[in-house]
Amino acid sequence: MDMDGGRRVFNRLGPSSSTDNTNKQQKVCFHWRQGKCTRYPCPFLHSELPTAANGKRPHQGFGAEDNYRAGGGLRRSGNYNFSNNNTWGRVQPQQPVNNRTVVKRIEKLCNHWVQGSCKFGDNCKYLHQWSTGDCFSLLAPLDGHQQVVTGITLPMGSDKLYTGSQDETVRVWDCQSGQLVGVVNVGGAVGCMLSEGPWVFVGLANLVKAWNIQTSAELSLNGPVGQVYSLVVGSDLLFAGTQEGAILAWKFNVAANCFEPAASLKGHTLAVVTLVVGGNRMYSGSMDQSIRVWSLETLQCIQTLSSHTDVVMSVLCWDQFLLSASLDKTVKVWAATESGNLEVTYTHTEEHGLLTLCGMHDSEAKPVLFCSLNDNSIRVYDLPSFTERGKIYSKKEVRSIQIGPGGLFFTGDGSGQVRVWKWSAEPSTALS
Repeated sequence: MDMDGGRRVFNRLGPSSSTDNTNKQQKVCFHWRQGKCTRYPCPFLHSELPTAANGKRPHQGFGAEDNYRAGGGLRRSGNYNFSNNNTWGRVQPQQPVNNRTVVKRIEKLCNHWVQGSCKFGDNCKYLHQWSTGDCFSLLAPLDGHQQVVTGITLPMGSDKLYTGSQDETVRVWDCQSGQLVGVVNVGGAVGCMLSEGPWVFVGLANLVKAWNIQTSAELSLNGPVGQVYSLVVGSDLLFAGTQEGAILAWKFNVAANCFEPAASLKGHTLAVVTLVVGGNRMYSGSMDQSIRVWSLETLQCIQTLSSHTDVVMSVLCWDQFLLSASLDKTVKVWAATESGNLEVTYTHTEEHGLLTLCGMHDSEAKPVLFCSLNDNSIRVYDLPSFTERGKIYSKKEVRSIQIGPGGLFFTGDGSGQVRVWKWSAEPSTALS
């Protein structure tokens, strides 16, 4: 072993050259032996030869010497290491850019970085950031919930953000400071949330709670059987999708200041997990793998859509189209035929099951679609091309996405964290 400039390098056995460059090439990189050399190309060797007991290079047979020269069977290059216990494979080869080197990263969140313990730092081949793309940025995390966030709502005209979780609480956040201003224990896991006018609705097991944020009135809407998974307002009615498959409807009685039962829509055989209203129709997605189309005038089912092969997790109205997302890894785009029935006109396929859809228009009035996947990511697409604009990553799967004013949007994931994001260009209205 020699000392070279205060650093240890290991001589490779074999003939040496008088040139400095050749001398370097005959030495094994000390940093490589520690598994952390990041230079490309490295002037030292990233391989070693076996040595005999007397310290001399063993006889290797005819042609063995040529195999270690340029053009031989084994390339002598800093990129190659044939040791079985090396750590070089953890860092991808670096590509020189303007006399600098950068690590080509895999678009996957580094789990060690999330936990604050990645030892590779800037040389890690996985992402050390919560998003890709340049159209949005993370403003702040809102910590406090202990379980999956299942509802986020921002009442019109309010400066408070409401978030609900399976930890049986609703948290209230000040939109100006981002500080927590209240925690309400609702006595059960929150399945969904919705705001309409001065009212905030919370879907619970066998119950929907309604709070009037202007008068502080609190009402309980009874009737559901099992967990309430989805809420929507249409035609002056509040609809709730329930665990048993029924969709219950209430109408607000102004004189009595209460919500009165109006109807029970039956047809689904399993839980109704998503509802959306578009025009004079309501669309419901269910664990029974179907979507039902309901007339808001008659409250009757007028069509059943059965193209999905797994749970329909989310439905969304966009222009004249209906979009549906499923655990079958597809987003389907539905359009009306001349007869008025909906048919699939396009199917977008992902590598993982989909959990929720959310849409908005950007500053140029172009529609943008958020697709939350069960691989803990959100894909952001332009419509109708499905051209990707970026990705958002979370510690766990994102169950809730809510659009806010001024380019803000909010996400809530399975770890209980709510995040506040902002578009680089201010968007306009949200999609239905």
